[in-house]
This record gives sequence, structure tokens and C-alpha cells, in this order.
Amino acid sequence: MIMEVFLIEKIEEIAFAKVKLDESLWSSGVLDSITIVELAVEIEAEYKIDIPFEQIKEENFETVNLLINFINKKVAATNA
Repeated sequence: MIMEVFLIEKIEEIAFAKVKLDESLWSSGVLDSITIVELAVEIEAEYKIDIPFEQIKEENFETVNLLINFINKKVAATNA
């Protein structure tokens, strides 16, 4: 599944809200402290990466595009 589609579907499933690629997820309240952790767990399972708690922060999870960049870096580091 394309990462963008996976993320949007998971966020909408978890948050019960429609989202766009550059829409704020964190500061708008689409994701909160519980749903952000749930999303991180889903991402870890899907992409077989580890996301330490200290990396679950606004600069990595603010938009779908930022999440895609963050995941791609984690996957590249895991496969290096």
C-alpha cells in the first residue's frame, strides 16, 4: 500500500476525521496524546521500524507529509 494512503486511512480510522497531506494533525487536535501513540504503533507494525517515545513529537507527526519523511528516514536507517 502506498504510504500516503496508509497514513491517511489510519489517521482517519483512529481520529474519526478527514485529513489532507499538509493539514495540521497535532496542533489542530486531530491527534491527541493517546491517538498519536496508537498511530505510532500502527506505523511500527506496518513498516517494521521502532519509534522511540521521544521521537513522537510535533516536528515528526504534525502533517502526513512530515510523517512520510520521518518514516522514510527510519526505514532507510533500519535497512542501512
